[in-house]
Amino acid sequence: MNSRHRKTLDLVFAEPAPADLRWADIEGLFRALDADVSEGAGSRVRVALGGVRAVFHRPHPSPETKRSAVRAVRDFLDAAGVRPVREQG
Repeated sequence: MNSRHRKTLDLVFAEPAPADLRWADIEGLFRALDADVSEGAGSRVRVALGGVRAVFHRPHPSPETKRSAVRAVRDFLDAAGVRPVREQG
């Protein structure tokens, strides 16, 4: 996972959830985590990671993901055991 993916992961877990996170960055994060990402009908994207499955809707026409969808991605990643590494200090 590169620094861009780590930044996206941090943003997904940020409070409040960002309203300007690009879906392409989230999908890139899924792929960097070695998730199984496949196209569904229409704008649906199926994702499987760590035994957890979810279906998300790719936003359109705007590339930004709504806060509620970012929270759904956060819940999915949390259920799959993926969390950002927090610096201690």
